[in-house]
Amino acid sequence: MKVVIVGAGNVATVLGRLIRDNGHTIVQVVSRAADNAAILAKELNCAFTDNSGIIDQSADLYLIAVTDTAMSQLDERYHLGDKLVVHTAGSVSKEALKNITNNYGVLYPLQSLRKQNMELQQDIPLLIDGNTDAALQTIRQFAVTISSNVTPADDDQRLKLHVAAVLVSNFTNHLYALAADYCDKEGADFKLLLPLIEETALRLRHYPPHEMRTGPAVRKDIKTLQKHLNLLARYPAIHNIYLKITDSIMNN
Repeated sequence: MKVVIVGAGNVATVLGRLIRDNGHTIVQVVSRAADNAAILAKELNCAFTDNSGIIDQSADLYLIAVTDTAMSQLDERYHLGDKLVVHTAGSVSKEALKNITNNYGVLYPLQSLRKQNMELQQDIPLLIDGNTDAALQTIRQFAVTISSNVTPADDDQRLKLHVAAVLVSNFTNHLYALAADYCDKEGADFKLLLPLIEETALRLRHYPPHEMRTGPAVRKDIKTLQKHLNLLARYPAIHNIYLKITDSIMNN
């Protein structure tokens, strides 16, 4: 397929590489910032323009990989008639594209993507949707060329998975950040925790999370819990989170 990418950030970059590497032709990158568009276009060997330029009308697929806020600001320059347009957002309805084209849908990567990651260790799960059966079929045909993990998901299903993704990725990473800061201030080596982090995640490939729960809260080990809380007295943010999660574990 011939593809136009709207956006030049992490999602646009990672998907752009996959699209290029799997035999499709990227004809143009469009971005609010011409400098960013030029950088990605150079990597993908295609033309580029900022929002004031003319969008190439020759593509088969238009991939909108911008922030949710920016998507709501797409104007008449993005009216593409019957061209197939997909967005990549987890929490935005496909109907956000209905004023842009008659042929639209979603290609949402259920993964945390960073342009600095030149090689992904596994297929990116792609959740797809379309406003018609024909649109969905075309999106599926495209999606399976860049990932072997493709699943149809409507707006409601995708939003629910987006909530779950925030819990397992964004919230978990915030805990890592708090733990790293705590270790730094207490003179402990955070890197010693990396095997534990990896092992905990890898177990979920084989067992449900509730079977893998361990620790003092599961055992209702009040003495150990109190020792931890005493240590955290100087860190009120961590102390508060520790109490709330402990309470959730012990009463769930």
